[in-house]
Amino acid sequence: MALVSASLCLTLAALFYFTAPAPALTASAPIAVPAAADWGLSFPTEGESPVGNASAEDLAQYGAYYLGDTSQKVLYLTFDCGYENGCTEAILDALKKHNAPAAFFVVGHMIESAPDIVRRMAAEGHIVGNHTYHHPDMSSISDMAAFQKELTDLETLYQETTGQPLSKFYRPPQGKYSVENLKQAQQLGYTTVFWSLAYVDWNTDDQPSAEEAYAKLLPRIHDGAIVLLHSTSATNAAILDDLLTKWEEMGYTFASLDQLPGLA
Repeated sequence: MALVSASLCLTLAALFYFTAPAPALTASAPIAVPAAADWGLSFPTEGESPVGNASAEDLAQYGAYYLGDTSQKVLYLTFDCGYENGCTEAILDALKKHNAPAAFFVVGHMIESAPDIVRRMAAEGHIVGNHTYHHPDMSSISDMAAFQKELTDLETLYQETTGQPLSKFYRPPQGKYSVENLKQAQQLGYTTVFWSLAYVDWNTDDQPSAEEAYAKLLPRIHDGAIVLLHSTSATNAAILDDLLTKWEEMGYTFASLDQLPGLA
């Protein structure tokens, strides 16, 4: 089976996992979901919910989310896992210390190369979500059978590895999506999950300092945030315990994706 190399993951992440500017929107005039797009955010006011290039209301018609419960000081922690490079267990340790649930969106390579870590995710009560088997640009796939195969191949591998069914949460690789993809995922029983806070943590050859990470992750945190971090980040592994403490000191608690509004 084809494997996603670390260098390929970095290349894809470098192209697509930045927080891209979104078109100017107002809460009173949301735009429709683009036919095809890279997920992007803008932050008009720090500490408040960012604006996505599709509104929460428009995404909701496809059972998709980028924000959680904005009426509560609650955060939803998610990690994208393209491969294992020695950082994930420290992340799991920090989550366990804080009794914080998280969702790990894995690809085929992660399960094949680090099955014990994936089994630990499940054993410790975290959601393991579908990031597709091969990590392709799913927005270029309009055929339902081809779209479904990327998800079901990962489901099968996860079931064989853990003895448990994969959860029905899906994150589009590279943040690339289309309306057709949102419909396809919904038809397959999946909840599509984007994010409302991320930072440049994916480049393992140029990791941000702790101070640089905090400068992005503390001022922009907001009620109901779905936080995207990468499990390959040495910075994330080093700071997560302290970061979670800082968020707790700001009054936040942590919730699982299955507690999103409309799912709980």
